[in-house]
Amino acid sequence: MALVEMKAMLRHAYENGYAIGGVDVIDLGFLAGVIDAAERCRAPVILSLAESHFRHYDIEVLMPAVESAAQRASVPVAIHLDHGASLESAVKAIRLGCNGVMVDASEEPLAINRTRTREVVQMAHACGVPVEGEIGYVPGEEGESAELHPGAIAYTDADTAEDYVKATGVDFLAVSIGTVHGRFRRKPELDFDRLEQINTTLRMPLVIHGGTGLDDEQFGHLVRRGVAKINYYTALADAAEQAARKVMDNGQYAHLFDCVSRAVSEETERCMHLWGSAGRAAEVLSRCPAWEPVEHLITYNAEQADPATVYATMEEGRKVLSAIPGVRSVETGEAIDVGKARFQYCWLVRFTHPAVISSYRDHPSHTAFADRHFRPLAPERMSIDYRLLRGLQPPDPH
Repeated sequence: MALVEMKAMLRHAYENGYAIGGVDVIDLGFLAGVIDAAERCRAPVILSLAESHFRHYDIEVLMPAVESAAQRASVPVAIHLDHGASLESAVKAIRLGCNGVMVDASEEPLAINRTRTREVVQMAHACGVPVEGEIGYVPGEEGESAELHPGAIAYTDADTAEDYVKATGVDFLAVSIGTVHGRFRRKPELDFDRLEQINTTLRMPLVIHGGTGLDDEQFGHLVRRGVAKINYYTALADAAEQAARKVMDNGQYAHLFDCVSRAVSEETERCMHLWGSAGRAAEVLSRCPAWEPVEHLITYNAEQADPATVYATMEEGRKVLSAIPGVRSVETGEAIDVGKARFQYCWLVRFTHPAVISSYRDHPSHTAFADRHFRPLAPERMSIDYRLLRGLQPPDPH
């Protein structure tokens, strides 16, 4: 299992002078291509899911494949919500398996941006999940011509960024220094002096959106000035489209997936070498904690309650508890052989991270349900939290 904590991953990149690709994934072809590239060049990678793309696919359908690919990979992987539009979006993304989220309120006035971002930070940090914020404005939209989404670039100011980071508590900051989302007809003119000042002021991992269209020299300047994550999609979409056209022109639809995956993989691998992340997998794995879900188990008896009351309580609990941030799933069960079991009923609550143990315990929805419904029903009970050991090694006794 090579799903690792994203905050530690990007901190390693920042401190060691390289950048990790935040690659937007839109289907299984993209997913396979990105993972293949990371495996071939032994690079850490961030699988991003942009909310602006959710109109093209069902995130609840694609996300299990993304998480499975991350868990099966032998290189470090993180899963990130890109350009999340709201607190609700971030809560859902974490529930589905993202271990990093971005809240994008950069189009709003600064005061609103701060407030919305801080709300997401408070929720996500209680789940053990780091947050990317954005100050300044990068126009355009992923995968489209920048001219279709006009808007003036609002450059990031170092002093304003410092105040924003202190006020919100974000872990990474996306900055605007002249890039755009999507395709740009001319070479972007980047303000490297501005980036240098931001990096000197903040000393934290910086993020660049709109990596398509930059040349090798520009990427080098970005990495040397504190950029630890580079978002990349449009160039991959263009490579995939060209590959798909060749296949379809020959009437070979069955080969479409492989050709798209290969095109995405080749371009991704090129960038991983360019950004300096190639060959970094082993050291990242040795220094970044694994992303460990937690199973919260409760076993209990309800001898004074009839089965209908027990089942109704279970149904209510599944609805209430599953809405708490950081809870991935809530399952209820009954012993198969009641005569041999010490406890007749159970709850299985999956947490996204050990940090959720305390935030869940203290959440108003949990305390209200427990005090009003569960504890009176189940005076005889036992609970324990387990970390799941898939792919983990036993601790070194020395």
